[in-house]
Amino acid sequence: MQEVADRMDLTAASVSRIETGRRGIRPRDLRAFLDMYEVPETDREALLALSKEARQRGWWQNYGDVLPGEYATLIGLEAEATSVRTYQQTLVPGLLQTAEYAQAVIAASRPGDAPEEVERRVAVRMERQKRLTDGDSLELSVILGEGVVHQHVGTAQITTDQLQHLTEASRCPNIMVQILPYRAGAHPAMTGSFTIVGFPAPSDMDVIYLENMSSGLYLEDATNIRRYISVFDYLRAAALSPADTTAMLMGALKNLA
Repeated sequence: MQEVADRMDLTAASVSRIETGRRGIRPRDLRAFLDMYEVPETDREALLALSKEARQRGWWQNYGDVLPGEYATLIGLEAEATSVRTYQQTLVPGLLQTAEYAQAVIAASRPGDAPEEVERRVAVRMERQKRLTDGDSLELSVILGEGVVHQHVGTAQITTDQLQHLTEASRCPNIMVQILPYRAGAHPAMTGSFTIVGFPAPSDMDVIYLENMSSGLYLEDATNIRRYISVFDYLRAAALSPADTTAMLMGALKNLA
């Protein structure tokens, strides 16, 4: 497996996930796999057709015009995942954003986008959130830097509605929201936000997702996974309890009134 991973420029964990059907595969990677395993031409065509059919099953494929490859991969991972743990320094994560907050964030971060493109990106974000309420609900743990609570996004009403949505979402049994207060001081995640996506099979390793303004990066090696899980556990211990988090959110709402 390691030889295949090296030749494909993938991690061994990625190859394992592809080979066991727990992760989708891009057409070019599938062709490379078929070449390496010397699959006969007749079987190649059938497998390529199946791959195309499988890709069409994901709802996000309808938004390919506004979905960078890295973001589409994240949505695909979320569809398979049982848990998402995320630390966000500056904004509410997409899985908990209101439509109006999402629109304000996207419009500010992508000033060149036409209004129609912004609306489609918002629609993607709202569709992603269905994983929190479907029959196999995603377990979501969110740690927010305190600055997120005080950051005005869009109008005062948009910010108010977003904070109210956070308080309501945190009451759901599969969602935990905590705020990392300023008084927590220096901590190991000061370099940036990150997301840990977890899967049901014990043998299926977590995936770390790091996002920047132009793209996203996935880390799948055991060393980095352990490091980010350790950092998240540190932040969770340093953050306010869910009850104290709700109190801070209510205080912020009172200040906005």
